[in-house]
Amino acid sequence: MVHLPRGSGDPTEAGRGGDGVTLRLGPGEVARFGRGSATVPVELRLVDEAISRLAGEIRVTDDHWQLSNFSTTQSYLVENPEGAGEYLRVPPRRAGAPIPFEFSRVVLPTRENAVAFQVFAPDHVYLDPDAAGGPWGTRTLTAYSLDETATYFLVLVALCEPRLRDESPVAVPTTPQIVERLRGHAACDRLTARAVSSHIDYLAEEKIRVGPPAGGDSGRGARRNGKREAIVGVALRFGLVREEHLALLPPRPGAGRTARGTAG
Repeated sequence: MVHLPRGSGDPTEAGRGGDGVTLRLGPGEVARFGRGSATVPVELRLVDEAISRLAGEIRVTDDHWQLSNFSTTQSYLVENPEGAGEYLRVPPRRAGAPIPFEFSRVVLPTRENAVAFQVFAPDHVYLDPDAAGGPWGTRTLTAYSLDETATYFLVLVALCEPRLRDESPVAVPTTPQIVERLRGHAACDRLTARAVSSHIDYLAEEKIRVGPPAGGDSGRGARRNGKREAIVGVALRFGLVREEHLALLPPRPGAGRTARGTAG
């Protein structure tokens, strides 16, 4: 999933209401980026005169993605927002550079402020730790490969928190509530509502793989709430988020209740 934040792309082609552009790509699919033109179509239109008409492309494979830099003079940076300052430099004319980060920020240099977009990688596959070491044909893969150090996992814990604390049998936090809940976390001081929605989409489509909620004719808000309900239901039923994960969240002001685990 590729997300171009509001204000980085062509304002005439940004998403509805100026919310930016989000692309969902499957294995083998390609998204090109650059300034574009009538004769040079691009999926991600970046508005800055320092960016080439066709600046590069993203190609998705089964478990990672590749970045090609079509510029003859400029290097691009691929940052890992989840890591401790990790980044890759993709030099000019480099084709198909494999990107190992599960969540990345692609930065293109300009004459003023850099232009950037975000890429959520295809689902990374992890081996069952109890089955490692044997021949590949006998190894067992984990059903849900979640990185507990990633921001999307913090979003997942925040979604599950009310039910883990037995505060409500039905309520799932809204996007603004999650932004506010994570505000005190060092990695989330700049977390926006749009970013939270992207993390939820990534959880639903790539990590936990829940189907579209029933009631396709209902409004957008109802569909999004149904998606959250489905994510929380799977995460708690299979123990993907447990009571001990609540320690990852910032302290709650005035919290006086003790977390309780769900029945198993």
